[in-house]
Amino acid sequence: MPACILILYRDSPKQGTFYHYNDFWRLEPSTREWTRIDVKGKTPPSRSGHRMTYYKNYIILFGGFQDTSNQTKYLNDLWLFDTQNYFWFSPTLPAAQLKPDARSSFTFLPHEQGAVLFGGYSRVKATVTANKSAKGASQGQKNILRPLVHQDCFYLRITQPPPDSPPNTPPTVRWEKRKKPANTPNPPRAGATMAFHRGRGLLFGGVHDVEQSEEGIDSEFFNQLYTWNIERNRFFPMMLRKPRTQKKAAPAEQRVGRRGRAQANEEELLKQLAALQAGTPLEGADGMEIDLKHEEEEEPAKPVREMPVSMEYPSPRFNALLAVQEDMLYIYGGTFEAKDREYTFDDLHAIDLGKMDGCKEIFKREDETWVVNDDDDEEEEEEDDDEDEDDEDGEDEDGDVDEEPEKLVSPSKRKNKQVDEVANIDTASVADSTLTDEDTGEADTAATSVDDGLPHPRPFESRREFFVRTSAEWQEILMTNLRWKNIQPESLTIKEIKSKAFELSEEKWWDCREEITALEDEQEAAGIGEVVSLNDRGDSGAGGAGRRRW
Repeated sequence: MPACILILYRDSPKQGTFYHYNDFWRLEPSTREWTRIDVKGKTPPSRSGHRMTYYKNYIILFGGFQDTSNQTKYLNDLWLFDTQNYFWFSPTLPAAQLKPDARSSFTFLPHEQGAVLFGGYSRVKATVTANKSAKGASQGQKNILRPLVHQDCFYLRITQPPPDSPPNTPPTVRWEKRKKPANTPNPPRAGATMAFHRGRGLLFGGVHDVEQSEEGIDSEFFNQLYTWNIERNRFFPMMLRKPRTQKKAAPAEQRVGRRGRAQANEEELLKQLAALQAGTPLEGADGMEIDLKHEEEEEPAKPVREMPVSMEYPSPRFNALLAVQEDMLYIYGGTFEAKDREYTFDDLHAIDLGKMDGCKEIFKREDETWVVNDDDDEEEEEEDDDEDEDDEDGEDEDGDVDEEPEKLVSPSKRKNKQVDEVANIDTASVADSTLTDEDTGEADTAATSVDDGLPHPRPFESRREFFVRTSAEWQEILMTNLRWKNIQPESLTIKEIKSKAFELSEEKWWDCREEITALEDEQEAAGIGEVVSLNDRGDSGAGGAGRRRW
């Protein structure tokens, strides 16, 4: 299938009724045209809250929920779409095989052997014991639905059918449970979306709900950014850092690089040519003035608006959309709740994952229906300064406008639905629940970076600098790997070998990025801005046998 974007199964809340769709669409980015894909045979039932990812020529779908007026049913069925033969199939898994519980809003990322699943959200049955309604009355038990934020992790291993298999032979599929990832965001949060980037997942935002029985739900929203190293199964926090001060540029007469040398050579040749035409000695050509017609550099296109850069992430929210393009993370939209109001964001931010030097606001649309009177705000601030703390607390209870993001506002359906379910508890005290968390006993530890024998990046070293320093080693590693695959390195050109070696070094650079960033922060705090190896500086940088003596 050519490069395209696929969307499957949507939901649409309309006038209090929730619709689930099961249509399948394809978007061609080059033409921006949508095409509906009609598939013969059995297809997945309609749903919402599911996730999709890809593996080779397959699109993988798992989970989701179906919401009716009476109940919400969470799903754990697995479907694969063959993009070459255009058909859906649901693999039949052994009954004894362990597989993920039904859930929605989970993380589903591609993997070189299939896919990897983490987390999710669902409502599960729990047993509670009701309080005595009257003196001497016996206590009773009843089942209620409780929100559950999943913290488990699974591998989905997919084995392609043999080449001599009949047409339309489905692959072999197997779920394998992993250990709980180390250093997971605390507290557990729902609505924390994740995007895939170079073998790792980038997680942003989320919400943590605390039940307050019939009184409602207290929610805490987040705007933290984490990276999940899939192979090491460990989360790392990602912090924004101020741009490093650039070194002073070299003098103009000490131009370096191909372009500078080319311009210097061009000027020298033109001076000598002018001296020959004038009949003067070449020794005096250096003092001649000539008119050089340099190519006019194209001025960079000015942005439509200034894009402010902040050293803070976008405001707390959940269900934001994430996308990565060329090592740039884009964060769009999301939802925030304050009391019974729901705010829908309409903004777009960008973060350079290689530099982490700030969060750029590409656009931000305020809600036109939200009106704020600046004069009233100033008067209220003056009154607040004159009043004591008790009066301020009372004013808040009277319903003043909260200082929350001014966005599209609607009643909070998510919170109301949870309150309706939690209200069934009444004044009940929760007894032994039927839920058991298999991962609570697992230690929240995981092995840190292991010495794999490969070249390791240094602090403050860019991808290009890392490859220049270790190019010979990576080329040797590449040729060894090719020989193991019965591929002769001589069959590749030097350019191809260097290109593939750079890809290996770049993969290693990103794999160690979190640890190297932590080292850079420690060294910058200690006043170290650069690390230079004496071996790399040669004789000019090291005296004697590679040591400095002061």
